[in-house]
Amino acid sequence: MRYGHGFLIAVLCVICAVDLAQPPDARADDPIIRFDLSQLNGDGLYAPPDGLRALDYEFCIPSGEEYARKVKAIDPSANIYARSPGRIGCTEDQSLVIGNTRQPDFRTILKALAAQPYVTRIDQSFFE
Repeated sequence: MRYGHGFLIAVLCVICAVDLAQPPDARADDPIIRFDLSQLNGDGLYAPPDGLRALDYEFCIPSGEEYARKVKAIDPSANIYARSPGRIGCTEDQSLVIGNTRQPDFRTILKALAAQPYVTRIDQSFFE
């Protein structure tokens, strides 16, 4: 079956419109944040309604009080661990930071953290 150019253009427009209609967080537009923010509701919670919970995340920063202060100013939920590599594998000259999405403006906070030149990856944190 042959379709005209008009039909193909209409199909492409629909595909583009569907992609743009998704929340920006659902698209992979920030390679530093390694989990899907679209799974979180407006309160920063995910999972079934009867078991909603915050998502914990972790990342590494250079060791030192200056970086710790900067991160805490951006993310009030941040806990900093100077001697733990975490699952993410911080080196000896880095500190592990663990935060969570149970806070107002969690998306803005995560994007601000990802914009810091010393933050190279933010992963979901799993506790065992």
